[in-house]
Amino acid sequence: MVSPGNFIYHMCTLTEWLAAEEEGFYNGSSQDVADGFIHFSTLEQIAESAAKHRTGQTGLVLLSVDPGLLGDALKWEKSRGGALFPHLYGPLPVAAVTDSRDLPLGENGRHQFPEGFPEGTGG
Repeated sequence: MVSPGNFIYHMCTLTEWLAAEEEGFYNGSSQDVADGFIHFSTLEQIAESAAKHRTGQTGLVLLSVDPGLLGDALKWEKSRGGALFPHLYGPLPVAAVTDSRDLPLGENGRHQFPEGFPEGTGG
């Protein structure tokens, strides 16, 4: 089994993901498009990203992406708190997504991440 720490992560709506699967690529959310890149998080960053940007939102899908398949379009840039975050300048090929799964809300209103994610992510 591959460790969750080997991937980068993105949250999108199920509707966005289903459209991407049909087209073969994902262009990002409206916020991603406005910013000019697709926002990703590392394993250690994803729970905080969900709390900051997706609080209470239902119908989300968590995408696990192999960063090695994204080439030079993937840049690591300073963002929240000076931490380096992965940003993709271009569409995300569906072939680079190694896993997609529902990201439900728990009773506490926080998203429940899969097993293997750090404590505090619900997994």
